[in-house]
Amino acid sequence: MEDETLFSETQRFKQWWLWALLAGVNGILIFGLVKQVIFGQPFGAKPASDASLIVICGLMLLLTYLFVLLRLETRIKKDGIYYRFVPFHGPFRFHSWDTLQKCYVRKYSPILEYGGWGLRLGMYGKGTAYNVSGNMGLQLKLSNNKKILLGTRKPEEIAEVLKKIKQWKA
Repeated sequence: MEDETLFSETQRFKQWWLWALLAGVNGILIFGLVKQVIFGQPFGAKPASDASLIVICGLMLLLTYLFVLLRLETRIKKDGIYYRFVPFHGPFRFHSWDTLQKCYVRKYSPILEYGGWGLRLGMYGKGTAYNVSGNMGLQLKLSNNKKILLGTRKPEEIAEVLKKIKQWKA
């Protein structure tokens, strides 16, 4: 990844409703944990054991931390396309231009085609999608016929870069 970066994008989960939901669930669980474990008052009509409440609260906090860490990084350079979905990918994954049959920006339906956002396996041969929001993506079709969709909030910028370096393959 040493040559000049022509396009760079880092996306995170920024949906307010997601963070409100996580904060609400964590708040209720922490309240219940403090009430039951520290003050000795049962939390709810059929309270869980202290150990269960601690485990559930810990798992929910870990899930929230995972969402804090999650990010999709996409880079386009003269030698190809680099991407990674942190924390699932360590180093960038790379596809050189000669390993791509097609490469273009397209509108897609996250729910219908991939079942939502995140690291998704598409239904009916759609391939793998890496997305955090929206409905625009960089579609890659590899030489081995595998498909990868990289979500983007900058579709016009990607299209412009691909046309500029003559790698637009529709």
